[in-house]
Amino acid sequence: MSSAVDLAQFIRSIPDFPKPGILFRDITPLLASPVGLKASVAQLAEHYRGKNVQCVAAAEARGFIFAAPLAIELGVGFVPVRKPGKLPFDTHAFHYELEYGTDSLEVHVDSFSPGQRVLLVDDLLATGGTMEACCKLVERAGGVVAGCAFVIELTGLNGRSKLAGYDVVSLLKYE
Repeated sequence: MSSAVDLAQFIRSIPDFPKPGILFRDITPLLASPVGLKASVAQLAEHYRGKNVQCVAAAEARGFIFAAPLAIELGVGFVPVRKPGKLPFDTHAFHYELEYGTDSLEVHVDSFSPGQRVLLVDDLLATGGTMEACCKLVERAGGVVAGCAFVIELTGLNGRSKLAGYDVVSLLKYE
């Protein structure tokens, strides 16, 4: 059973990356393990099965890794949320603040049906800015956020506070 798999065994901790004082949580061993990858997708699906998820969406790039197989597991489609200029059709854009600057994300204007329940997925919840932007984009495009799912949450950065009012799930939590 996938819920019995301890995903923490697949996360590598790398001190002082990308700069001194940071303890980086590396998911590449999880991705390289068929057991770990399958279990992470299955554990996310367990939480959202039966909750009327009608679509899965994720921001590039690491979110795509988990979102596409999760969409298959839930029997729904996948919508990519991209950086500006990457989508070939008309888009909705959302510009948001980062610690040192700004960023933007886009989705096609026809990505979601009015009221469609969208599960947003990413590998990591840190400060919450990217996922908050994804939530705003889904809502701007007519969808309803069914939840925000993460493999890892860095609780010390309090990103969950930016997602208040949404169903937030993380499989692993680190300070």
